[in-house]
Amino acid sequence: MTDRPPSSGSDPKQTAQAAGAEQPAVAKKATPKKATPKKAAAKKTTAKKATAKKTAVKKTAAKKTDAATAMTTAKKTAVKKTAAKKTTAKKTAAGEATATKAPVKKAPTKKAPAKKAPAKKAPAKRSPAEAVASAAVPAVGTEAAGLTASAGMALSPAVGVLDRERLLGGTHHDPHSVLGAHPVPGGVAVRAFRPYALGVAVIAGDLQVELRHDGEGFFSGLLPLPDVPEYRLEVAYAGTVQRTEDAYRFLPTLGELDLHLIGEGRHEQLWQALGAHPMTHQGVAGTRFAVWAPNARGVRVAGDFNFWDGTAFPMRSLGSTGVWELFVPGIGEGELYKFEITRPDGSRTLRADPLARRTEVPPATSSVVHASHHEWGDGEWVLRRAQRPAHEAPFSVYEVHLPSWRPGLTYRELAEQLPAYVKDLGFTHVELMPVAEHPFGGSWGYQVTGFYAPTARLGTPDDFKYLVDRLHQAGIGVLMDWVPAHFPRDEWALAEFDGRPLYEHSDPLRAAHPDWGTLEFDFGRREVRNFLVANALYWCEEFHIDGLRVDAVASMLYLDYSREPGQWTPNQYGGRENLDAVAFLQEMNATVYRRVPGVVTVAEESTAWDGVTRATHHRGPSGFGGLGFGLKWNMGWMHDSLQYMSHEPIHRKYHHDEMTFSMVYAYSENYMLPISHDEVVHGKGSLVSKMPGDWWQQRASLRAYLGFMWSHPGKQLLFMGQEFAQGSEWSEERGPDWWLLDPSYGAAADHRGVLDLVRDLNAAYRATPALWARDVHPDGFQWIVGDAADDNVFAFLRHDTEGAPLLAVSNFSPAVRHDYRLGVPDDVPAWLELVNTDAARYGGSDVVHPDPIKPEPQGWHGRPASIRLTLPPLATVWLRPA
Repeated sequence: MTDRPPSSGSDPKQTAQAAGAEQPAVAKKATPKKATPKKAAAKKTTAKKATAKKTAVKKTAAKKTDAATAMTTAKKTAVKKTAAKKTTAKKTAAGEATATKAPVKKAPTKKAPAKKAPAKKAPAKRSPAEAVASAAVPAVGTEAAGLTASAGMALSPAVGVLDRERLLGGTHHDPHSVLGAHPVPGGVAVRAFRPYALGVAVIAGDLQVELRHDGEGFFSGLLPLPDVPEYRLEVAYAGTVQRTEDAYRFLPTLGELDLHLIGEGRHEQLWQALGAHPMTHQGVAGTRFAVWAPNARGVRVAGDFNFWDGTAFPMRSLGSTGVWELFVPGIGEGELYKFEITRPDGSRTLRADPLARRTEVPPATSSVVHASHHEWGDGEWVLRRAQRPAHEAPFSVYEVHLPSWRPGLTYRELAEQLPAYVKDLGFTHVELMPVAEHPFGGSWGYQVTGFYAPTARLGTPDDFKYLVDRLHQAGIGVLMDWVPAHFPRDEWALAEFDGRPLYEHSDPLRAAHPDWGTLEFDFGRREVRNFLVANALYWCEEFHIDGLRVDAVASMLYLDYSREPGQWTPNQYGGRENLDAVAFLQEMNATVYRRVPGVVTVAEESTAWDGVTRATHHRGPSGFGGLGFGLKWNMGWMHDSLQYMSHEPIHRKYHHDEMTFSMVYAYSENYMLPISHDEVVHGKGSLVSKMPGDWWQQRASLRAYLGFMWSHPGKQLLFMGQEFAQGSEWSEERGPDWWLLDPSYGAAADHRGVLDLVRDLNAAYRATPALWARDVHPDGFQWIVGDAADDNVFAFLRHDTEGAPLLAVSNFSPAVRHDYRLGVPDDVPAWLELVNTDAARYGGSDVVHPDPIKPEPQGWHGRPASIRLTLPPLATVWLRPA
């Protein structure tokens, strides 16, 4: 953290004692601006005439209101040099110091030492000589200029030269030590910083004291009170007067425990400490702002409430944690804000809040003060979800891009349609493509700038909670894509947030992502890990998200990911593994599973990394502990099976292993089978368009493929639009082609047939434990025939925990195969057809088996019994015990 010079304020008590001066407890008249409570300024003051420098005060981005006009007029006044007048004391004939009284009520006066005469009241009018004498009174904080107070001279409560410069320049680390109300000998010094104000008065109970204008927006005065009172400020601008609390009279809103945990990188509810929080503090309503910016020379809050001029709202640094904090009274929900950061080189940058819980609608970039008022109604769901782990439960996922599922719908409007649609189709979960705020819609949410804010394109955070709540009440779990690998370079967001690499790695080779033009997080920095781990918890705890699908895990795990030799540096052991990312993922998974029962994490990981879904405390052959995920996308199965299906049936026999190879490694991880958005965009075509042949063959192949996918070990994920065989690839602007299901469309029955099949597959899947209970156990699967390459036939058994079987048979040839013999167990008296993708209602040729099929005692395929089936063309058939 950048070294901070101490406050230049002096200790009036020490200086007065050194000078032998007496301080009467009477307040001076002065002109307006903010004041702050806290300790008295800390050093000796030396005497010298404090002349206020002329400083350029930055223009506001203010709206055209009367208040803005008032502030502009005041600004012109504030930048003129101000000769010190109406000073605190002048010499009397007896040589004693007398403070001028402000127009206030009675004020207690300290007794003078016995040998001195009592202080006289200042005369109503002063001579020119007296005015000159009073103008020579030194300001608090001028000890740096080498001044001292002479005997018989009273100290002024005005802000000192160095503090003044730092406040004007936005580089003060402790404005509360200067501004506000502070006990001093003779009373309470009040200092306020209110650029553009014409006058400031302090109101404490029945006492009202006008502060002196010290120039450049600084105001000061002495209250005739023994202790710091509760007070307010009355600030006069051109055409208006405002009564307001003084932001600099409040104690810090963050406690030592919060700061300790932040410093250790272990604050698991970081969003409750940092960001903007409406609250009542010391009996006053307002908003607490807090931000981590350890390299900043100073931080100020700017927003609509101060016309985007943060000059008068400097934040205080809370020690070595790098956290800056300010409680702003009178500010509440809905206010727009950003942080104005003075960087190490003295330049300034205006940044959105990294922990903002609400944002403006893009392309606007401001953060919004937010407090949640949603009342959850999903208590029963949350309790039930923890009863069975995801890998031993039915888990069928519908992937959705919310902005384009039904273009134009808000979160609340989606809540009226999406749960009903997903429930009707029988999916157990939805997976939402990234919901966190992102500036460019074409990134689909994978380049995040607001990690703690649901995108404002569709509504407020509470609106998004309402959608999740309604999905839960419909019995549907909610997964969310989460992107902790990288972030965009937008100058108003995280990139070089406080003037130096902060969230990104300090090594440019480690920071720049070679594929996406983004920046990678510095997973080795504890505060950055804390930011991300807490973010994972935030979505699970605050929004009741049931699972996180972690994007681009492979790009995090390897130092040489998409990098050529010479573009990366090996780890400390000479390897290519990113040890910092490994530690982060282990910490994230362990923390999420510990804190949020029933939640599952899913890795999008495309390599053969060992132990993605192994527990973090179990080491594998590679020497690493597991990463701790619950499930992993089976990218190998997806690639191989789609490659197989893309071949003409006559050529498929040469690629038979592309459908069987997945079973070689099926139990190395807990797998999910993903047909995601990535497979139906960017020229890849839709799922049905990948299938060869005419329109009938394409649909038949798609139906057969879906039947094979739902019966293969692993959980299923299908992207929206593919459930009804949309012919065109997905567009985030257009969304699914719902018109294909319109009864007035001539081919609607073809698309409805596929939709009906998906519904029936999900219903049969959920009702058949053999298809999900032993997904991750080798004894849950047995090949009947896996080598019938010439026939394009695959047949296997699935078993539940009790051993009850389901027989799945796929024929990826367009030929009907009559009396096809398959070996089966001899303990099943008869088999019933559960699903046949060739049924007429799905658009097939209706080669079905309406009657029970009885085994024959003839052994086949190494089994003691066998059955004879007529295999439909390009179809999958499921059979269950009768």
